[in-house]
Amino acid sequence: MAFQFSTAVRNAWLDAIEAAIGTSVTLEIRTGAAPANCAAADSGTVLATITLPADWMAAAAAGAKAMQGIWQDASADASGTAGHFRIKVGGTCHIQGSCSGIGGGGDMIIDNPALVATQQFNLTSFGLTAGGA
Repeated sequence: MAFQFSTAVRNAWLDAIEAAIGTSVTLEIRTGAAPANCAAADSGTVLATITLPADWMAAAAAGAKAMQGIWQDASADASGTAGHFRIKVGGTCHIQGSCSGIGGGGDMIIDNPALVATQQFNLTSFGLTAGGA
């Protein structure tokens, strides 16, 4: 039998993730597949770097946590196709995953995964869901 957790436990777990990462958070959108894990060296080309709001995730509810505020880059750093993201504090990666356009099935959804240097783009969807429901 798999573990099951109450909604209160799942919410606390998700809120603890944001608290552990902190408030000076950057998001990098990169080309290619994500590295094997967060401890592995960066891969791909950085297409965009976004400084996230200090309170970058909404409070967890029903075992899920959604992005908060505006996650936008007024000017992409380079041209290429977005493949993965890394959420960092300083040089330390804390969360990584795939990114895609709407309907593409990525862990993070951006309005247009084919970025052109200096173009503005927006993140459409990102959230965390705790397992064990």
